Amino acid sequence: MLAERLSTAKLVDLEAGVISREIFVNDDIYQQEQEQIFTRAWLFIGHECLVPNTGDFFTTSMGEESVILTRDQRGNLHVFLNTCRHRGMKVCRYDEGNTLQFTCPYHGWSFATDGKLVGVPYYTEAYHERLDKSQWGLVEVAQLENYKGSIWATWDKDAPPFLDYLGGMRTYLDILLDCRDGREGGSEIIGGVQAWIIPCNWKFGPENFVGDAYHAVSHRSVDMVGIAPGGGKGRADPESRASARYSVSFPELGHGTNTTVQMDDNEPYNPIFANLPHLQEYLRDAYEQRRRRLGKNASLLGGAACVFPNMTFQPRQPRSIAVWNPRGPFHTEARRFYLVDRDAPQELKDLMRQYLVRGLGPGGMTEQDDMENWKYASDASRGAIARRHPYNYQLGLGSRLDVDFPAGLVDKIPTEQNQRGYYGRWAAFMEAKSWNELYPRRLS
Repeated sequence: MLAERLSTAKLVDLEAGVISREIFVNDDIYQQEQEQIFTRAWLFIGHECLVPNTGDFFTTSMGEESVILTRDQRGNLHVFLNTCRHRGMKVCRYDEGNTLQFTCPYHGWSFATDGKLVGVPYYTEAYHERLDKSQWGLVEVAQLENYKGSIWATWDKDAPPFLDYLGGMRTYLDILLDCRDGREGGSEIIGGVQAWIIPCNWKFGPENFVGDAYHAVSHRSVDMVGIAPGGGKGRADPESRASARYSVSFPELGHGTNTTVQMDDNEPYNPIFANLPHLQEYLRDAYEQRRRRLGKNASLLGGAACVFPNMTFQPRQPRSIAVWNPRGPFHTEARRFYLVDRDAPQELKDLMRQYLVRGLGPGGMTEQDDMENWKYASDASRGAIARRHPYNYQLGLGSRLDVDFPAGLVDKIPTEQNQRGYYGRWAAFMEAKSWNELYPRRLS
């Protein structure tokens, strides 16, 4: 197989800044990714607000695996593989809902919301009560983490603790999940979850959001229309008049972000939704409280970001999460979640939802630009001649900035240091036989 003939060093050459197109089009490599990456990495599942009550469930994916996030009758969260242990049929065919048990529609095995096998037709007559039900419950993830309401899971019991996996990226994830006034946590999902299929390789989404600030030409028409919350043209941060953007990479972990920094610590509140003055008191108060609570750290506003391998987010107003699940070398299932402060005024939640769906998701003006780029890039990379020529990732190669940041490698924008860090970690996962090679020690 071609994947066996090509070494990872030839596929991902970080020193030269080139990456083979094979990793985006080769089916053997794609199949290896499912085993080497998606069975071991920490993956984003959803948010606890999607299953607030006992018996609630929400179905999603971990790579190609269909999984169920559910809250059992004692209120505990679980993530289960969505397949019956008898003949493999999905035990849950709905996106969300509430149930006392999951019943397989093929042969009728039923499972409690804690995963235990509780019902087997002909248990006495045909199994003669010798089937050990305790051994045939739903398959559960090896580790699960509820971090400020966001739910993460891994199939690998040897994976490092979630916060170790995040490393310095935790600072930027907190900007997404914390309240706008600086309180910890307090976010919720609004408007349901959008899901759709894109005809491209799954890595295009993470690569775009890990730190691609070079493709502004793609969104020129959106910028001209001017749909930002402030009502003006462009997509500059509405919370800051004087700001700078930096690229921050965590190459040893694969994460990265393009973050905005407010340059003036004493800058007054810059109104958004200025045509709705009755909301300004709430927004101004949140802005001032955040500065009081966080001090200098309030100037770190965050930006488009990626937690390796396939969870991306945008933490400023408005806030969103995207997950890019593989569906073959040339197909990706995208899922978008939209976040707001749980205690924000309903009118503000509605405004944020309306703005988000105009810009993101399958009908969003900005997301449509991205999807078109990724689709045509995939199509143009399939051929035998095209596959002989690597992609270029040399932007900013060898450049670094010495600036005061919480963690990470920092460079000016535009640069492709974050993409190089992402694919370096991809290569490490593809080569490593276990977590002992990927993460030989656990951080304190």
